[in-house]
Formats: sequence, C-alpha cells, structure tokens
Amino acid sequence: MESNLFTSLILPIALGTMMLGMGLSLVPEDFQRVGKYPQAVVIGLVSQLLVLPLLGFVIASLIPMQPPIATGLMILALCPGGVSSNLVTFLARGDVALSVTLTAVSSLITVFTIPYFSNLASHHFFGAGTVVELPIGTTIGQIFAITFLPIAIGMGIRQFAPNLSTKLEKLTSMSATVLLAVIIVVLIIKEWFRLPSFIVEVGVGVLLLNTLSMTTGFYLSKLFKLNYKQQICISIEVGMQNGTLAIAITSGLLNNPDMAIPGAIYSLLMYLTGFVVIVYGRKLSAIGE
Repeated sequence: MESNLFTSLILPIALGTMMLGMGLSLVPEDFQRVGKYPQAVVIGLVSQLLVLPLLGFVIASLIPMQPPIATGLMILALCPGGVSSNLVTFLARGDVALSVTLTAVSSLITVFTIPYFSNLASHHFFGAGTVVELPIGTTIGQIFAITFLPIAIGMGIRQFAPNLSTKLEKLTSMSATVLLAVIIVVLIIKEWFRLPSFIVEVGVGVLLLNTLSMTTGFYLSKLFKLNYKQQICISIEVGMQNGTLAIAITSGLLNNPDMAIPGAIYSLLMYLTGFVVIVYGRKLSAIGE
C-alpha cells in the first residue's frame, strides 16, 4: 500500500478523532487516581504493558506466521487500550474510573515504548537482512501527535468549555465509529485476494491474544484481591487494545498492509469477546449487589 489518501489522511483523522473523544471525557481527577488507588493502577499497567506483550511474543513465536503478520501481532500487543474499552467496561459494570485512568496513562507511556519494542520485534521476526524498522524520534512524535495531543486538547475543551465538550463528545463518538468501519473495510478490500492465506494464522493468533490477555488480566487482579469491578475493568483493558493505532502504525508509518491485518481482524473480534465479558460482568455485579 503506497502512501495515499487512506494512510496519510483518513487513518490519522480517525485515530485523532477517537483520542479527542477520550480527552473530552477526562478530567484532571482521573489522573489523580494513580495516587489514590495505586495497587489497581499498577496491576492494570503491568498487565497491559508487560504481560500482554509477552503473551503476544509467545503466541507469535509458537504459531507459524509470516514475519509481517507476527510483527503486526506484536505491534498490536504493544498498543494501549482503546476508547472501546471504556465503553465495554461501563456496559459490563466494571470500574469505569479505573478504565479511563488506565487508558489515558497507558496511551502516554506507549508513545515511547511502541517504537523501541516494535523494532525489536521486527528484528526478531524478519531477521537483520530484511528488517522493517520505525525511525524512533519521528515515530514518537507522530504517535504523540495523533494520540496524546488530541487527548490533551479534549481535556482542555472539557475544562474550559464544558457545554461545547458535551456536544463534541457525541459527535466524535459517532464519527470515530464510522471511520473505524471505513478503515477496516478498505483494508479488507485491498487485501481481499490475499486474505484467505492469512485468515488461519491471523485468526488463531488474534483470538488467543484477545482471550488469553483478558483471562490473565482477570486472574492477576483476582490474585491481588482487587474488587470484582476492578477485576472486570483490568480484564477488558488488557484484552481490548487500540486496533486503530496498530493499523495506523503498520499501514501508515511502516507502509506495510500485511502487518495491518492482525489489527483489522482484532478490531472486529474484540467486540464479540467484549459482549461475553459484558454478560459475565453483569452477572458478577448482580451477585455483588
């Protein structure tokens, strides 16, 4: 996929719109929860930023995958939680405040971690001769511009123009959903004839990444005796990554549509598993009440 309107304009706009919507829902108190509830935040961040990439690496290493697919799966595992995780946490009656905090903090941290660890994954799966590498400085700047900067702008609007914030939040939510659907459809159309050869390795790998990460997040938080709302939240945050960011990095920054396939398939699949978690979370909530 050559640099075109899709990779250079639609992808950044879609991702920026999603991040702006997240920022419109945030207030400074969301970040203060890091100090108020450190255990839950630390467990969530460790699960998302360390355990999840390790799971991704094991899955990509054990399941036979072409280098672009394996690297794309790793980049997906390195991404933070997306806006969808906050919505699913709300519907599952999990800890929404914790969800928003984890999404925001992980979005900031991964601005710096994604370029470094993506390059390590690329070196491992491609080999030194044909490695596909992200320029560190440029990538950090671009990820910052399309993720954390819109969040900061959204928070500023929420703080100084709350009425405008309320109107924009609904608009950005709808726009982001439409743009994400367009992104996935375009990717599938462009790769339609090659998709059957990818579907088995991508489908199995993505399903394992999604379900194992959710399960690990849930039982890790259970092990540290967090309450059931926090357990549900961390399970969702670890299991629902920002697939749009993964697509933007692989298809846009790396200009490699094959690498984008895991992110596209994942963005569809996570809503199916998310529905299961919503049902389970509501049952836990009924028992807890």
